[in-house]
Amino acid sequence: MFAFMESYKPGLHIISTFSAPVSFLTDATNCRKFFDHIILQLGLTDVGSVYHSFSNGGFTAVICLTESHISIHTWPEYGIATFDVFLSSFKNDNSEKVRRFYSETIQYFQATEINKQEITR
Repeated sequence: MFAFMESYKPGLHIISTFSAPVSFLTDATNCRKFFDHIILQLGLTDVGSVYHSFSNGGFTAVICLTESHISIHTWPEYGIATFDVFLSSFKNDNSEKVRRFYSETIQYFQATEINKQEITR
């Protein structure tokens, strides 16, 4: 085992699948606005993002943060999305920010959680 891992815990990673109304699963523009808002509100640092819309209306987005990343992939034809958020705890314990980002995302999408895993790294 690496000695530094005994004192450093990399952070919390939440991975989820949820169902949501199709109108949210096809709206990459407003999702970007929401993500930008919550990133700013939580004091995170966006270092680059990619949003891609598909012909069926679904979209995928990956946002790189100095703290780590957020990603979402939507399948409106099935009424679901997969989502994950991981924030490093290198300088601060960001676990509550991860949980808040997740809960606010569920609220924004008016989602119903299908499954959720919290992985402490």
